[in-house]
Amino acid sequence: MKSFYIIGFLVLMMFDTLAQISFKFASVHAMPLSFDLPWLIRVFAHPWIYGAFVGYIGAFFTWMTLLKYAPVGPAFAASHLELISVTLLSIWLFNEPLTFIKIIGALFIIAGVFFLARDESKADVENVPYNIHS
Repeated sequence: MKSFYIIGFLVLMMFDTLAQISFKFASVHAMPLSFDLPWLIRVFAHPWIYGAFVGYIGAFFTWMTLLKYAPVGPAFAASHLELISVTLLSIWLFNEPLTFIKIIGALFIIAGVFFLARDESKADVENVPYNIHS
């Protein structure tokens, strides 16, 4: 079951990252922002907006599947791992700076996922019913 969670959250991170990066590319290609028909045509003329749709739909179905099996606390924390992948890809794709604050934030996200998952696994061990026949 552990590998199911790991693979599932990696897939969720992939879909969420695809959605965020695609939205960024779509917004760059749709400039200038004008909220009129020509702007909408520019938005939907580029394939990046469809990458965002695929990312969000894939993330939704992956998230629903994970929630069926995973504990909510660690699942919610792990669902935010895409903030790290989006930050790293933004450095490479959009020349955004990697700041000390971003590094600290990423470390807090990773620590939160680790501690929530560890706490959940302890709770699972503590709640295992004992076999009185052993």
